[in-house]
Amino acid sequence: MTVEQKIGQFFFPAVFINDTEENIQETERLIRKYNIGGLTFFHSRASAATNYETKKKVILNDQSCQRLKDLIVRYQKCATTPLLMSIDAEWGLAMRVEKTPQYPYAITLGALPESEKHLIYEVGKQIGINLKSVGIHYNLAPLADINNNPNNPVIGYRSFGENKEKVSDFAIEYIRGMNDVGVLGCLKHFPGHGNTSVDSHLGLPVLEETLEQLLDNELVPFIKGIEDNVDSIMIGHLAVPALNKGKDTSATLSKSVIETLLRKQLGYDGLVISDALNMKSVSNLYDNKGQLEWEAFNAGNDVLCFAENVPEGIQEILNNATLERIEESYNRLWKCKQKAGILNEEINLTALSEINFDFERTSKLNFKIAQNSITKIKDSNITKTTFEANKSNKLAKLSLYKNTDNTFFKSLANDLPSPEFSYESGGHLALTQLEKEISDYDTILLSLFVPKAKPLNNFDIEESVLQFLNDLFNSKKCIIYVFGNPYVLQIIPNLKNALGIVQAYQDFIEFQECAAKQLIENLDYKGVLPFKNKKFL
Repeated sequence: MTVEQKIGQFFFPAVFINDTEENIQETERLIRKYNIGGLTFFHSRASAATNYETKKKVILNDQSCQRLKDLIVRYQKCATTPLLMSIDAEWGLAMRVEKTPQYPYAITLGALPESEKHLIYEVGKQIGINLKSVGIHYNLAPLADINNNPNNPVIGYRSFGENKEKVSDFAIEYIRGMNDVGVLGCLKHFPGHGNTSVDSHLGLPVLEETLEQLLDNELVPFIKGIEDNVDSIMIGHLAVPALNKGKDTSATLSKSVIETLLRKQLGYDGLVISDALNMKSVSNLYDNKGQLEWEAFNAGNDVLCFAENVPEGIQEILNNATLERIEESYNRLWKCKQKAGILNEEINLTALSEINFDFERTSKLNFKIAQNSITKIKDSNITKTTFEANKSNKLAKLSLYKNTDNTFFKSLANDLPSPEFSYESGGHLALTQLEKEISDYDTILLSLFVPKAKPLNNFDIEESVLQFLNDLFNSKKCIIYVFGNPYVLQIIPNLKNALGIVQAYQDFIEFQECAAKQLIENLDYKGVLPFKNKKFL
């Protein structure tokens, strides 16, 4: 390869599964003309995180998976050098693609006891198998961020929790699972995005910790990953003034963070990839096209993810970088391509023609995770209370944000055949009517299906519903099952007055079935809340 062709390998532009033919042809042109190293797949332009504030409507497409496979075949066929295909699949392909296997969020996995960490390995392995079956060999996951800020707007449920040892162990198990089936992993977001309160897709978060504090907490999972020869580390768009002579420089653009801390002090010589360069925390810093790409490369990144200015970026690096530095980054990427097996043998594109996911295997794994992660936070003998209330016709079941035809209620129906009510929308009027309907029942078995995983706007729980819950906990004997992000517990008012609180994490069928089984059979709950903040109690 020429020097220019080697530089092209550092660029991983974004491609969108549901895109126009014109855009697809433009990507093919980039591949042919600039010898780019790989692609990073997203569902659609409207779904990109940087478009959240524009509220663009995401148009779903049940054929997205087949389209993804077809695009991978098409793009690989026009590449002189095999492309390293990447995607964010933290909880499986379902993070980006409809009708594909979905696994629990990292926060759910973080509720598993250490003794069950083999389940994390199995999640990584199954995700790896699914990715490889569509032609992807590089998962930009898992997070190694320790979520020590409960109000974090972007990490939260994507982190294994706030325990640094658990985050370290689980992240490594996840990557080992993927590696064992030939898929590369990535620890992100160095030097740690957990203790932040700004979404880096939209602005620049600032970490105020000193280097000593970072070494004692945020950096621990990355250090463990380095010891385990992790495939790659992603640099986060966050500023750490203590590492930059007091300046709010994004880590992605900081030599002191990448070259001094990560490379020299921590001894990492693996692949370093930037976070997406279209994110608002860095994308508007430079007027000249290609300068951002050069600054990110100059800071120490080997791979430029979501680079939007490929020709200009290549030229800037060609004009400014030393041959020695270009060779270093090229060799690191080449090693990853070799490990992924895309250089040693001809890529079998014909094997990508059929979609054949093992959904049954996924379901069995999800049920095992549910059995070991569902967490009893407060217990006033839940099983005894519900059965006694049911016997005296004083029990009602109430579902919030899902109708009564949910798996949890259906799984309870034979053993607890009590009246069922629900609220999905309607505000004060609907809730006032609901209060009247349940007024004759003194014990309420409540299932809260949290509308959104992200904490924005109180997880999309209406203020009227929060007030309704406040009054309900004051006036009734309540047992609440929470199917969703456990950080929602912090915003539920008067929760301390609930008789029982069970955190069930996901609204998957397997988690609903498991929660019902544990209630009916009075089984042990093995899950551990993945954070210590218990203000809600």
